[in-house]
Amino acid sequence: MVGAKIMVIYEKYAYFDTMMQLPPFLHPGDRVGITAPASWVDRGDMDFFVSALEGEGWKVKTGSVYSQHKQFAGDDAGRLADLQSMLDNPDIKAVFCARGGYGTGRLLEGIDLQGFARHPKWIAGFSDITALHSCIIMKIGIAVLHSAMPYTLREGKDAAGLESLLSALKGVLPSHQVPLDGLNRPGRGQGLLLGGNLSVLYSLTGTPYQIPTRGAILFLEDVDEYLYHIDRMMLNLRLAGMLEGLEGLIIGGMTDMNDNQVPFGKNACEIIREAAEPYDYPVCFGFPAGHQEPNMALVLGREVHLESGKGGFCLDYVTGRKPG
Repeated sequence: MVGAKIMVIYEKYAYFDTMMQLPPFLHPGDRVGITAPASWVDRGDMDFFVSALEGEGWKVKTGSVYSQHKQFAGDDAGRLADLQSMLDNPDIKAVFCARGGYGTGRLLEGIDLQGFARHPKWIAGFSDITALHSCIIMKIGIAVLHSAMPYTLREGKDAAGLESLLSALKGVLPSHQVPLDGLNRPGRGQGLLLGGNLSVLYSLTGTPYQIPTRGAILFLEDVDEYLYHIDRMMLNLRLAGMLEGLEGLIIGGMTDMNDNQVPFGKNACEIIREAAEPYDYPVCFGFPAGHQEPNMALVLGREVHLESGKGGFCLDYVTGRKPG
């Protein structure tokens, strides 16, 4: 079976000692799919995105994305069946998750990745989709795409995020130059880019889907959380060993944070910077990804180089890797 080998260092600390397989990049005429493993979407929410995909010459298969069951896009069995059919179909070269919200984690135990491992494809999304990304990375070691989704791109929103997503699927992975933030810590690091939504990663600690981060560049983003929740989650990651031995820490959008009547006393970025204080790797804030515009695509599972200095920081993909 295709997979990333995991080597345990001591008890709970581990790292990937082989590189992730990259799915094939897309070409005109390829077939792609849209599924909804989490919250439901309205009819019409997919129209703009489908048109954009068709404009690339890709043939679009839309699953049962308009089903509704309470806050979900159908009940668990229906969402799992739709996702599984896309994962198993060798003719589908990329699967776009329609929306985040909540519900992807409820499907993880039922997902069969054997067919997917034989015919890898890009799985694109962010937020709640971090659960599916972590499952794929941990079970079979195939790279995934942290990116904007049809719901966040509806009605032509976030043109830069859309262009970034389409370019990544075609194999165009640019260098990112991010302006200086006063909380940045300088330094250099190189390793696999891993991570996603902080709340979801926190919810997966202690499970088979917890990603081993030693030697990695860890990316985090979140939205609509109380500041003391951010503190709790960062403490959890530190106690779980996920902040120790990193090659670097990159923070994307920490969007629409909430505070209590009695203020916590630090903003989200200050909380994160404090959690990383015991370590000596570069820590960088303000990466344009997450619940914001633009939401630039990131290949999770690909090797990257991070350099942070007086002028800001630069994130580059390490060249020489070929898709599977």
